[in-house]
Amino acid sequence: MANVLSRAYQELVIRCLVDGASVRATERISGVHRDTICRLLVRVGEGCESLMDVTMHDLACQRIQVDEIWSFVGKKQRRLTAYDDATKSGDMWTFVAIDADSKLIPCYRVGKRTGREAQAFIADLESRLSNRVQLSSDALSAYVEAVELSFGSNVDYGQIVKSYEAEPIGPGRYSPPRVVSVERTPITGAPDHAHISTSYVERQNLTMRMSMRRFTRLTNAFSKKVENMRAAVALHFAHYNFVRIHKTLRVTPAMEAGISNHLWSVPELLDAAGSN
Repeated sequence: MANVLSRAYQELVIRCLVDGASVRATERISGVHRDTICRLLVRVGEGCESLMDVTMHDLACQRIQVDEIWSFVGKKQRRLTAYDDATKSGDMWTFVAIDADSKLIPCYRVGKRTGREAQAFIADLESRLSNRVQLSSDALSAYVEAVELSFGSNVDYGQIVKSYEAEPIGPGRYSPPRVVSVERTPITGAPDHAHISTSYVERQNLTMRMSMRRFTRLTNAFSKKVENMRAAVALHFAHYNFVRIHKTLRVTPAMEAGISNHLWSVPELLDAAGSN
């Protein structure tokens, strides 16, 4: 195959990746070598990151939910040794914000589950909003300080804490545990108690795990490099916002939020991401 991947093959590879195929499965489907696939992923992913950064501004969102989803790079945290770079391998968390009404993803951040990363994520979110919002999160303590530093008093913020039954054993032990209690706590401002929720962002976590093979549980298709993970996440959210029709809305989140006036195609996404 030629050194420069044709546009048709680029589109095929990207369609496979955003539909949840692993790099090796994409290699088998397309006939494109996995190293070429990874290079294309990183190039397009970096373009998608820039696209999201440029377009997600002055957003008139009303209700934002935030959460973080676990994955890992190279090996799980407990397997790291003194020779591994802990900043680029081990457990990784993707912080995600979603507009509860338009289902738009205004921002995200891939990193460690630390106060510093949470502050950077919330600061990025605040910079993209044009008005006061109601913000909901889980009980991660780092969010309280992060919200205070970025929003001050200009936010209605509440946390939701769910308690689960003990993990079942035996044949059903991989089933989600049953929620036994839910506690909603106002933190700042006057949030609407009924809308202190993380249901939509938790549903987005499922979409991520289904749409990116490297996020699937109990898989050997995990990310080997943090650059590949960041690129895959950027591609996923750009595709989700602009190309993928939300079944409930019947339009894309970007169209519902007024950011785009039409349904994007994969070729258009590649153009916007600067793919040649």
